[in-house]
Amino acid sequence: MGSLGAMIALLSGCMSHNEAKPSATPIPTKVAVSATPSPTQTAAPTPTVTPSPTPTSVIDKMTLDEKLGQMIFAGIDDYTMNEQARQLLVTYHVGGIILYKPNVKDTKQLVGLVNELKTANSVNKLPLWIGVDEEGGRVTRLPDEITKTPTSQTVGKSGKTEVAHNIGQLLGKELNAYGLNMDFAPDLDINSNPKNPVIGDRSFGANASLVSSFGIPMMNGIQEMKVAPVVKHFPGHGDTSVDSHIGLPIVQNDLARLRKIELVPFADAIKHQADAIMVAHILLPKIDTKYPASMSKAIMTDLLRKEMGFQGLIMTDDMTMGAIAENYEMAEAAVKSVLAGSNVVMVGHDPNKAIAVLAALRTAVQSGRIPMATIDQSVAQVNKLKSKYQLTDTTVKVPDPKLLNAEVQRVLAPLNVK
Repeated sequence: MGSLGAMIALLSGCMSHNEAKPSATPIPTKVAVSATPSPTQTAAPTPTVTPSPTPTSVIDKMTLDEKLGQMIFAGIDDYTMNEQARQLLVTYHVGGIILYKPNVKDTKQLVGLVNELKTANSVNKLPLWIGVDEEGGRVTRLPDEITKTPTSQTVGKSGKTEVAHNIGQLLGKELNAYGLNMDFAPDLDINSNPKNPVIGDRSFGANASLVSSFGIPMMNGIQEMKVAPVVKHFPGHGDTSVDSHIGLPIVQNDLARLRKIELVPFADAIKHQADAIMVAHILLPKIDTKYPASMSKAIMTDLLRKEMGFQGLIMTDDMTMGAIAENYEMAEAAVKSVLAGSNVVMVGHDPNKAIAVLAALRTAVQSGRIPMATIDQSVAQVNKLKSKYQLTDTTVKVPDPKLLNAEVQRVLAPLNVK
C-alpha cells in the first residue's frame, strides 16, 4: 500500500431525516484484515497460557439485555457525551452508535466524542461499533476541515476502477484516524430510475456491471483499512420514486427482474466477501405483499440468506425513517424485522426510541415469540465481525487534517477533481 501505509503510521503516531442516509466468511488474503488477533498479540510470556475466550464463551456469559443491546445500532442527540448516550451504553449495552452530521463540529470535537463513547463502553463485554455514512459527495459525516471525496457517480464516470479501490482505502483510513470502525458504504444501488429522489449521484451508474466494477473495489479498499463496510440498500433502492426517509417506496419489480439487474452488485459483493448488508425500507409487493424488505422474511431470509448464500451480518436501514415511522409502530416493526432475519436493527434518531425497541425485543423473547436461538445467532454474527476487525475501545489521538487532506489530493489526482 506504499504511501498509504506510511500515512497511517504517521497518523497513528500523532495520533435526520432530512439528510441522505444511508460475510462472515474469510476475506481474500489481499485484504489486510485477519479473522482473529494473532496468537503473538495475546499470548502471555509464561509457561502456562490461558486461552483467550472464544466468541461462543463470550456470548454464553452475556445476559439477555447484553445480547439484545448488541443487536441495536443507535443514534445520539448531541456533540458530546450526554447522560442519554451514556445510558445507552452502560444500562442498555447498545452495540453500535451511528453518528450523523449534527453530531460533528470539527476534528477535535469528533475525536473527543468518539473517545468518550469508547470509554463509556469499556464496561461492556464487546467493543463498540461507531459508524458513519461516508460515501463521498453529498453523503459525508467527517468534519468540514477534511476535503471531500467525489460522488460515486463521478468515480463511475471516470472509468478508473483502481481509483474506486484507492478511495475505499482512503475512506477507511480517514475513519480510522477519527476512531471510527464502520462505514455504511458503498452504495450498490443501480440508478435505473431518473426520477429517483434519494439515490442519484450516490450510485456509480445506471447498469449493474458498472456498479459492480466500481462498488466492489471500493468495498475491498475500505476492508483493507480494517474498517467494516456495510453495502446498501438491498435489494436495490435505485428504481424507486419515493424517498424512504419520508415515505414507503413501492417497487413493482418481480424476482426475475431483480435477479437480472438490482441483485447483481450484491451477488458480486457476496462473492468478494461482503461483511454486512443493509436492507432497505422498500415494499416489493410481487415478493412480499405485506412487509417492506427490512421486515420481510421472503427477502432477508429466503432471498438474501438462502438463495444468494449470504452468511454475514444483515442490518436494517434506520427504523426512524418515514417509510417505517409513518406506516408501522416502530418497536413492533423491529420485532418483526428480527423474526424475518435481521441481525441488527438501526434506530438512528432519538435514544428513547432505541430503548423502546429494546423493551419490545425483550418482551418478545421472554414470551417465546422470538426464540432465544434467534438472538444467539444474531449476537454471534455481531461478535464474529467485531472479532474479525479486531475492534477495541482504545482511544485515539487527534489527527492532523492537513495530512489527511494531502492524502485525499494524492488519491483524487487521477480524477482531476479538487
